[in-house]
Amino acid sequence: MRDLWAVLARRRDYRLVLGAGLVSLTGDWLLRTGLAFHVYVLTGSTLSSGGLLLASFVPTVVLGSFAGVFADRWDRRRTMIVLNLLNAAVLLPLFAVRDGRTIGIAYAVVLAQSCLQQFFTPAEQALIPALIEPRHLMTANALNSQIRDVARLVGAALGGVLTAAGGLSLLATADAATFVVATVLLQRVRHRSERTASRTRAAARTVQPGAAVRRLAAEWRDGLRLCATGGAMRLLFAFGLVTQVGEGLMSTLFAPFVSTELGGSARVYGLIVSSQAVGGIVGGLVAAALGSRLRAATMWGVGSVLFGLVDLTLFCSPLVSDSLVPAFVCMILVGVPGAFTVAGSMTVLQHLTHDASRGRVLGALGAVEGAAVLLGITTAGLLGDRLGTIPLLALQALGYLAGGLVVLTHHPLLTAPPPSVPAPETPPARTGAGTAGGVTGVAG
Repeated sequence: MRDLWAVLARRRDYRLVLGAGLVSLTGDWLLRTGLAFHVYVLTGSTLSSGGLLLASFVPTVVLGSFAGVFADRWDRRRTMIVLNLLNAAVLLPLFAVRDGRTIGIAYAVVLAQSCLQQFFTPAEQALIPALIEPRHLMTANALNSQIRDVARLVGAALGGVLTAAGGLSLLATADAATFVVATVLLQRVRHRSERTASRTRAAARTVQPGAAVRRLAAEWRDGLRLCATGGAMRLLFAFGLVTQVGEGLMSTLFAPFVSTELGGSARVYGLIVSSQAVGGIVGGLVAAALGSRLRAATMWGVGSVLFGLVDLTLFCSPLVSDSLVPAFVCMILVGVPGAFTVAGSMTVLQHLTHDASRGRVLGALGAVEGAAVLLGITTAGLLGDRLGTIPLLALQALGYLAGGLVVLTHHPLLTAPPPSVPAPETPPARTGAGTAGGVTGVAG
C-alpha cells in the first residue's frame, strides 16, 4: 500500500490526470451503453447496432499509427484538453436524432469521437511516465486499468438509467459535462512538455508547408521502424495481434455463448459481463499494491497465463455443467489477471520506448490491435455457425495462454534498454518561410 500512497498522495499531476480519465471514461461508457440501446429502439435492427461498433473501430485502424506522431509533437497535456473540448462539441448533433431517418447522425458522432480518441489515447499514455517515478510506473498503470473498470461499472449502469429518463438528449448532455469536468482537472496539471512545445514552435518558424508534410511522413516512417526494432518490440506487437483477434471473437460470440450454451437471458448476460468489472477493480488494487515488488514482464506473463486458464475454464464449463455459477465466478476472477496483463504490458512498453517516440509506438500498437479486433469479429461472423461458439472462444483463451508463456520465457529480452530514436528530418531554414500548417496544431 506504500506504492499506492506514494502515487496518489504525492503525485498531484498524476492524480489530476487519473481523475480526469475516470470522469471522461464514465461518460464514454454512459454514452456507449445508452446509444446502443437507443439506436436499436429507433431502428429495430441489430445491423444498425452493429454499425456503431464498426464506426468506433475503423478510425483505430486508419488513424492509429498516424495520430501517434502528433502525440510526440504536441504538448500532451494541451492536446488532451483540446480534444476533450472537441469531444464535448461533437456530441451536439445528437440533439437532432429523432427517429430512424436521422440515425446517421449518431453514426457520424461515434465516428468523430473515435477519430479524436486516436489522438487522445497515445497522448495520455505517453504522458504518464513523465508524471511518475520509474519505480512507481507499474502502480500508476495498474490504477489506470482499475479506473477503466470503475468507469465501465458506473457508466454502463447510468447509461441505461439516463436513456430511460431523457433519451439521447440527456445522454449527450451528461457525456458532454464529463468532458468539461475532465478539462477543468487537466487545466490544473502543472507539468509542461517544454521539449515538445519548443520543437514545434521552431518547426513552425522554419519549415515550408510542403516540407512539413514530408517531415511528418518521415516521422511516421521512423515510428513504424521503431515498432519493428528489436525482439522485445516485435513480441509486444505479436502479443497484441494474437490476443486482440481473440477479443474480437469474444465481443461477437460471448452473447450467443451465454444464450445457447449457458441458457441465460439478456438480464443474465448483462450481469455476467458487468461482473468482470468487479474483478478488474480488485485486480487493479492488487496490481497497484504489488507494483514495485514484481518485474513488469513477470506481471504481464503471469497475468496472461492465468487470464487464459480462467477463460478456458469458463468456455468449457457448459461441457460438464449446466450451472451459471462457474460463469459468474470465472468472470469475476478473470478481472484480476486481466489487470495484471494490462499493467505489466503497458509498463514494459513504456520502458522500451523513449519519450520522444512513445506516442508513435502507442499509436501504431493501437492500430494493429484495432485491425486484429476487426479480424476477430469477421472470423466470428463467418465461422461462428459452422464451428460453434465454444471452439472459437477457446482460441481466445489459448491465445492469452500461449502469449503469456512466450513472455515468461523471453523475460530477459523485455528488460533490454530502448532502441535509439532516429533524429527527425529538419529541412534547412529559408528566408520568409511560412508556418507549417499541420505542425502547429494543438501546441500552437
